[in-house]
Amino acid sequence: MEDLNNILQNRVLIVALAACLLAQVLKVVVELVQHRKVNLRVLVGTGGMPSSHSALVTSLACGIGQTLGWNSPFFAATTVFAVIVMYDAAGVRQAAGKQAKILNQIIDELFSEKPEFNEARLKELLGHTPVQVIAGSVLGLVISFLAAPAY
Repeated sequence: MEDLNNILQNRVLIVALAACLLAQVLKVVVELVQHRKVNLRVLVGTGGMPSSHSALVTSLACGIGQTLGWNSPFFAATTVFAVIVMYDAAGVRQAAGKQAKILNQIIDELFSEKPEFNEARLKELLGHTPVQVIAGSVLGLVISFLAAPAY
């Protein structure tokens, strides 16, 4: 029980998770502004504006830098981790989403006359645009610096 209490008192972790959660909530707001309707599915979906992955890892790295020092090996490690996550979100997963879209189109065209072919469609919105990643990263920085007095 003491371990759980220690985890719940980890300010860096709490702030990073709060940045991630706020990014997910902001996705609902962005959807509302863009499409004039509430879409709660974006709360648990991947992709969208801003990137919650970027907000989480940027806030985590920034919180480590603020608490353990900007020259600490832990800050270096979390920064490298953040760069890898953001590169993956904007690069690899974005490309996989584009491939899924093309494969879904091929399936639609090839099997449009065969209703017995009932494969589930591939998820197309997997990654983020670079702008979404940058917006998530900026959000993570802002949240981390706003929480800095609490560290």
